[in-house]
Amino acid sequence: MNRIDVHHHLIPPPYLQRERERILAAMDMNPSQLLDWTPALAVEQMDRHGIATAITSMSTPGIWFGDDLAARSLARACNEYAAQMARDHPGRFGNFATIPLPDVEGSLREIEYALDTLGADGVGILTSYEDRWPGDPAFAAVFDELDRRKAVVHVHPTSPACCRNLIPEVPPAITEFLFDSTRAITSLLFSGTFTRCPNVRFIFSHGGGTMTILSSRIDAFGRRHPDLAERIPHGVLHELKRLYYDIANSTNAPAFSAMTALLPITQLLFGTDFPYVHMGVTTTGIAAMSLDADAWKKIDRENALCLFPRYGAID
Repeated sequence: MNRIDVHHHLIPPPYLQRERERILAAMDMNPSQLLDWTPALAVEQMDRHGIATAITSMSTPGIWFGDDLAARSLARACNEYAAQMARDHPGRFGNFATIPLPDVEGSLREIEYALDTLGADGVGILTSYEDRWPGDPAFAAVFDELDRRKAVVHVHPTSPACCRNLIPEVPPAITEFLFDSTRAITSLLFSGTFTRCPNVRFIFSHGGGTMTILSSRIDAFGRRHPDLAERIPHGVLHELKRLYYDIANSTNAPAFSAMTALLPITQLLFGTDFPYVHMGVTTTGIAAMSLDADAWKKIDRENALCLFPRYGAID
């Protein structure tokens, strides 16, 4: 039992109490998967699937809904719950602290508290907030601070305001989440944030969404526009290949082949998306990918230890 799961959600009771309707409205599954969640259930499933440590994060719809003060309060409650859960289960849980990104001042305060006082492993954000993506210049101070701290940032998909219910029969999680991951990546890329903040270690969910398939188009666009040279001096593919990507919901032949065709194996991290997705989807899926032993070890554990060395003693 030695896997490190970097895409593992928690549902803090304060979050469910305050935002139950929004949380359930964002789901496309049986709500019992969330409503029945407990830390004990998570540990039980982790033991069953060979996971030593899970680094928890908040999923969509997140904690910011337009009211900065309410978001600050909810972020603090959720981060304190996650930190207590890690203390209650030593070595089994880490956490990515949630921040109210559109509220820059509130985000900077929560980064300081979460990393310095609570000992969080990094920060978790969503791919967009209404119709604003992470590369928005208004958010620059947050990423500059994360760069100064050499922080790890886990980016989870959501559906932006522009693209909800485009096709009523198709839930956003099926298509929009994947496209919004690509929007977030291109936002950070073309804004120059990746270049300006080289010390931030970004992790993108679900293999980067559609990024691997669209990488050649993104690269071609970058090459055709000389004005981007200053913001992306090393080129598009250089930046894409140094990001990290978790394999949650991506352990199928088409998705996995696209990832490994573009990305070095060192950039892939084990992730399950529990409790929204059963852990067995990842564990049985990766077993079918015919990886050699070295690649298997890197994805299961070793790549994550490059980001989170303090979990090296957990086995």
